[in-house]
Amino acid sequence: MHIPVLQKEVIEYLTPGPNENFIDCTIGEGGHASAILEKIKPDGKVLGIDLNIRFKGDKRLILAEDNFTNLKEIVEKIKFGKADGILMDLGFSSWHLEESGRGFSFQKQEPLDMRYNLENQLTAEKILNFWSAPEIERILKEYGEEKFAKEIAREIINSRQIRPIQNTFQLVAIIRRVVPAGYQRQKIHPATRTFQALRIAVNDELNNLQAVLPEALDILKKGGRIAVISFHSLEDRIIKNFLRDEAKENLISILTKKPVTATFQEIKINPRARSAKLRAAQKI
Repeated sequence: MHIPVLQKEVIEYLTPGPNENFIDCTIGEGGHASAILEKIKPDGKVLGIDLNIRFKGDKRLILAEDNFTNLKEIVEKIKFGKADGILMDLGFSSWHLEESGRGFSFQKQEPLDMRYNLENQLTAEKILNFWSAPEIERILKEYGEEKFAKEIAREIINSRQIRPIQNTFQLVAIIRRVVPAGYQRQKIHPATRTFQALRIAVNDELNNLQAVLPEALDILKKGGRIAVISFHSLEDRIIKNFLRDEAKENLISILTKKPVTATFQEIKINPRARSAKLRAAQKI
């Protein structure tokens, strides 16, 4: 089961109340949406958007199997109207890691796919086998903040000349061959940053986030609130800069001067909450 991170804090900042309407842009298994539905009884509605919805069973829930980058179109198509609150939880779910079979986890031997949307053409395997060394190095640096990007990119090129790179364990072995032993003994797995970089590149995550934030603000009612949970510094920077710029224009009031992070108790129960950061704002 995917445990929603910062659930108490999400409710605290979104302040859902009776008969209000909310949008959960990444509903997944519905952890946050369930808590919101509880607060907006009797007649409040939740529009839940996701490419892999695994949450059903409430007549006040409207589901759209789609990418949240199409937020404006979805809202117009179903005539949802303006929202009292919008939530984006940018973490990928435990389903992606444990059940999708798409190569998101470096702990399972799976094909290197990494697509959220199977209609997209680009996969991690295509990047690894057809992109040039400088292109691979660039995404490892930019999206993974990987300090051994050059060495890993070079070894990827060398390895694929011998045989195609097709599964996760092949990629992990390539990384292990070139990063120093000390790096391999650190708290985070040496493949973490490479896998993150590939996932972001395949799904164009950062551009999608930049595109959807202004749309979300348009859809909010005056006085409505937006809360965004990110899991790495690249996403957090985009959110922080967007909110800062909108606040300068007096379009929003920032509710979180610093990002809200998980308590020690939550991290103990749900280790993935360790890197979660919540930022929230209210439309003026």
